[in-house]
Amino acid sequence: MLDAALLRNDLDTVILGLAKRGVEFDREAFQRLESERRRVIQEAEALKAERNRVSDEVARMKRAKENADALIATQKDVGERLKGLEAAEKEADAAFKAFLATLPNLPHESVPVGKDEHANAEIKRWGTPAPMEKPLDHVELGTRLGILDLDRAAKLSGARFAVLKGPGAKLDRALIAFMADLHAGSGWTEVLPPYLVLPECMYGTGQLPKFEQDLFKTYRGEDALYLIPTAEVPVTNLYREEILAEDQLPVRHCAFTPCFRSEAGSYGKDTKGIIRQHQFHKVELVAFTTPDQALEELEHLTASAERVLEALELPYRRMLLSSGDMGFSSRKTYDLEVWLPSQDTYREISSCSWFGDFQARRANIRYRPAGGKPQFLHTLNGSGLAVGRTWVAILENYQQPDGSVRVPKALQPYMGCEVIR
Repeated sequence: MLDAALLRNDLDTVILGLAKRGVEFDREAFQRLESERRRVIQEAEALKAERNRVSDEVARMKRAKENADALIATQKDVGERLKGLEAAEKEADAAFKAFLATLPNLPHESVPVGKDEHANAEIKRWGTPAPMEKPLDHVELGTRLGILDLDRAAKLSGARFAVLKGPGAKLDRALIAFMADLHAGSGWTEVLPPYLVLPECMYGTGQLPKFEQDLFKTYRGEDALYLIPTAEVPVTNLYREEILAEDQLPVRHCAFTPCFRSEAGSYGKDTKGIIRQHQFHKVELVAFTTPDQALEELEHLTASAERVLEALELPYRRMLLSSGDMGFSSRKTYDLEVWLPSQDTYREISSCSWFGDFQARRANIRYRPAGGKPQFLHTLNGSGLAVGRTWVAILENYQQPDGSVRVPKALQPYMGCEVIR
């Protein structure tokens, strides 16, 4: 959530920042809400002053043993009117907060300005794709090997679900253990959070209210619970409504979870296979830090995700997303894209984002500088990595002419074999 003071004191900066994202600021709605909020506050302040004046006068008259019945009646009337205004003030604040909740974050000055992915900037490339004459895609490879069954998955759950079998299931499990071990061994504290969360958690990280249609929702009695779309949600909200000490920061967590997303629409080739699923596995990296260390922490988090790709010897590139291609809550995002031979291109496998204090304001996560007052800290997260897409990348990049798939050296201790046949 943006700082309300920024809108009130520097609205032009907000309008310009939102315009870079292709978002038109509703100045009329803002002015109407702000005008109503100020009107109610001013009336309430005036009534409070009147209440205090009448109370003082009633006290004076009682001390002088004068009849204060008329003023006491006025005092009661002022109190009732003040209660009504206090309720109106809460409503005005709630309406203004709801308006703020619809506004995305403002892009950092280092973010390229553009409407979509065509304005993204390539930062670096690592690895060289192996030459292949006629590479098979992961669906054909997995089906021929008997390790991927999309037809039976559809029988169980409909479209965009998969059943992995034998070495395919083991490869998924091996990737989870490998990624978690790699991150936990380099300073990221592993967390195993719940997979169902309260609406407050979804609000805190920015999924609600804007993206409710992308979520799976269930109920415990009358209480709503959401299936997490990513471990970012429960791990970030671990510290909701808390104040951390500055010397605790940065806090770095990694977490494996299944993820659930009900994404609508067609994504071309993404409707085939397991690149875009309603249920998938992911190892997530989540960091909390001070504002002055945030950009440095984004580089550290992104490099941590890159280590996985390099250890698996998968060619990739790092992209800096444009203002129009970033997520709702992000201030700056790097996408890591892995090479997929069957598509002859790089595809996203991790998105590493810095949110500024946008999520911290929504979730009320603060830190206390030494000798200072609590301030909102900065949050970051990124995939380290998306397990299903890594599974796809391994099958396609390590495929052999006979249809078998070599196992990356880093995974062989987890798989117990060198080749999937």
